[in-house]
Amino acid sequence: MVRPERRTVRDLRRGNRAVLLRTLYFAGPTSRHELSGMTGLSAASVSNVAGDLIADNVVVEAGLVESDGGRPRVLLRVDPRYGYVIGVDVGETHVHVGLFNLDMDEQAKAEFTLRPAQHDVDLVVRHILSGIDAVMAASGVDPARVLGVGLGVPGIVESGPDALIHAQTFGWDAVPLGALLRAGTSLPLYVDNGAKTMGQAELWFGSGRGSRHAIVVLLGSGVGASIITDGLTYRGVNSSAGEWGHTKIAVGGRECRCGARGCLEAYIGAESILERAGLSAEMAREQATLADLVKSGGPVIDETIDYLGAGLANLINLFNPERIVIGGWAGLLLGQHELVKIKKAVALNSLTQPFETASIVLGRLGPDAVALGAATLVVEEFLLGNAFSSSEQPAAI
Repeated sequence: MVRPERRTVRDLRRGNRAVLLRTLYFAGPTSRHELSGMTGLSAASVSNVAGDLIADNVVVEAGLVESDGGRPRVLLRVDPRYGYVIGVDVGETHVHVGLFNLDMDEQAKAEFTLRPAQHDVDLVVRHILSGIDAVMAASGVDPARVLGVGLGVPGIVESGPDALIHAQTFGWDAVPLGALLRAGTSLPLYVDNGAKTMGQAELWFGSGRGSRHAIVVLLGSGVGASIITDGLTYRGVNSSAGEWGHTKIAVGGRECRCGARGCLEAYIGAESILERAGLSAEMAREQATLADLVKSGGPVIDETIDYLGAGLANLINLFNPERIVIGGWAGLLLGQHELVKIKKAVALNSLTQPFETASIVLGRLGPDAVALGAATLVVEEFLLGNAFSSSEQPAAI
């Protein structure tokens, strides 16, 4: 028989602290009275925890609000300058690094171009480390106030001390990205798949906010998805859930970059769209070339919409989400011009009832959503109370 864990007073205070901090972070300026109602904590507990957070400079007073007949109530908020977080997007064509305050306002950024089929691990690691140094120098932020670095990367991220990356389209097989980066920075590191980091960003701050069951799809050179069930990212046994781009849309169909045939990515990924249109473009020109193609329309774009509609319908039929968010630079480009046609294609391929209860919208956070979402990996640890002191830091990689 397994004995239940004994919760100490310290555990209880730590839990209350995390509940209050998370509520305050997402609600914005809030009074102690409102926090008690929102969290279910007693007025005394809210007062004690809020006092501790203020003493630690995590929370600050943010003005007054009138109360019903009594003294005005003090509003509290998380101090956006308490700490800073870095988000890194390792994409097909670039490494983007951004430094954010806790309001997720970007303070500095650095960008490095990657050439086609040149995703050498050492080069990518150098770009990431150079970017971290560059944004800290440009922002003037004290390195001691940087809470950590989050990274959104392609492929499957195997959790563990080395953060092994399996990204077939990059030619990466069990690359120990965490270990390689630790040799160049002492900052805590958090690594996840780029589609999942984008999904968390849209769920927290963008078009997914307020939904409990959502799917955020990323369409760029590659294709992926983040599946949100009951407010949490579904990961599967080894965190590979969401490889939507490698679900099969045609038996024995076009060859995909992963080596298999008939993958959805081989029909709706930006690289494959241009190939089917008979266009070749350097990665640096890929976005501009696709933009011209989408604006001019034609059979390839119509065919792409049909495949995208079928792929999204599969998600609706399988997961019954309340919302689908289309993101990624290519997804936003297609959606801005062809959202009506996309919705029609989804309707043709979906079961009627789940389609009618699902909204299909565009992401609101733009092409830098992966880096922003990567930064939220660090913020999540902060909200759990794991970034207040070095003695309480989580076992980050």
